[in-house]
Amino acid sequence: MIELYLFLIFMVTAAIIATEIKDLMAAVISLGAVGFSVAIMFIMLQAPDLAIVQIVVEVLTIVIFVAVILRTTHIDKTIGKKLSGTQILAIVSFSGFAILFLIVMFRTLQEIPAFGEPIMKVAMEYIRLGLSSYGPGGANIVANVILDFRALDTLGEATVLFTSVIAVVTLIRKSGRKK
Repeated sequence: MIELYLFLIFMVTAAIIATEIKDLMAAVISLGAVGFSVAIMFIMLQAPDLAIVQIVVEVLTIVIFVAVILRTTHIDKTIGKKLSGTQILAIVSFSGFAILFLIVMFRTLQEIPAFGEPIMKVAMEYIRLGLSSYGPGGANIVANVILDFRALDTLGEATVLFTSVIAVVTLIRKSGRKK
């Protein structure tokens, strides 16, 4: 459980860095660290389906951001030039972060149960509550789980998608903007 709190602290720190740093590429890297930390937390919480979706969205977002940054900014050719102290510090700190990230990712992936191994932590609660008076009252446990528990999950997903669509429409609308 302590790992989740450490990832939460890391995510908040990376989010603050992403909003406060002046270099766009460093901001994208910090934002990517937040997204991949969310994916690792999903894996730790045994939600691999959410982790896969998070990783796909994060990779696509980072690729698009980097493409936009490379297209709109001029990159200095630093081949053959001496590195400054801050550049060396940035390389060393990034390398340390990358090594730490790979170690944590490797240890997290080791916690995933083997393929086909049943995990009954949540399922036992579904079975216990699914046929009780708390559930919809049907005789079929599968129907009870779909109607009772998965309906709330679907409502949450629909809310997230609706909020995302509203945010995109707000950002790309033309009316009300000054030229």
